Amino acid sequence: MIISGTLLNVFTVLLGGTLGLLVGGRLPERFQAIVMGGVGLSVLVIGMQNALTTRNILIMLGAVLIGGLIGEALRISDGLDYLGAYLQKRLAGDTKGASTFSEAFVTSSLVFCVGPLTILGSIQNGISGDITLLAIKSVLDGFTAFAFASALGWGVLVSSVTILVYQGALSVIAALIASGVPSRDNAYIVEMTAVGGLIVLGVGLRLLNIKELKLANYLPALAVAPLIVWVISVWPWK
Repeated sequence: MIISGTLLNVFTVLLGGTLGLLVGGRLPERFQAIVMGGVGLSVLVIGMQNALTTRNILIMLGAVLIGGLIGEALRISDGLDYLGAYLQKRLAGDTKGASTFSEAFVTSSLVFCVGPLTILGSIQNGISGDITLLAIKSVLDGFTAFAFASALGWGVLVSSVTILVYQGALSVIAALIASGVPSRDNAYIVEMTAVGGLIVLGVGLRLLNIKELKLANYLPALAVAPLIVWVISVWPWK
């Protein structure tokens, strides 16, 4: 099944998030702070590792700047915040917790859907049915969902919809048009991964309360990065 890995990922996030709500909420605030701090530090390391895979820092810089401007023009971050608030109001009938719900939804969606395992795992699953990479990602996401849900609330559970749509779409597209699984050395994947790592790095800074950034506005950079790689590859004057 071309989206079997995605379905597993959705399940682990729902399981981890539910356990986080049931158990994590009973933890003293200092323990929740420790858990979130640990997750934040881990996310920083993951982001750094991915960002440092870039082969050309100018490609990553250009992608982030152009993508950020596109995201700001489209107001992606504001739109996701609005969506989170709307879902909170519709599903819970409560606007008081809309801000927390929105933060949980946006933050967890970014963490779960930006990274090399998301891209490569979804493509691999779509082409060959192999769920190895997404299985590894699912375990990591399950523990992260537990930590997020215990500290930020049930908005983390709704991010499973983002996983289903995004990863499922990648797998379906890969099954339809790809002829083989791109390796980690593929220039398009490398630069896209590096940009994704930079965004994840921003998530870590946010989780540690170091810097608040409109991270969702940088998401178009994931598409801009491979586009820049393609332009450079066909540029006649090198």
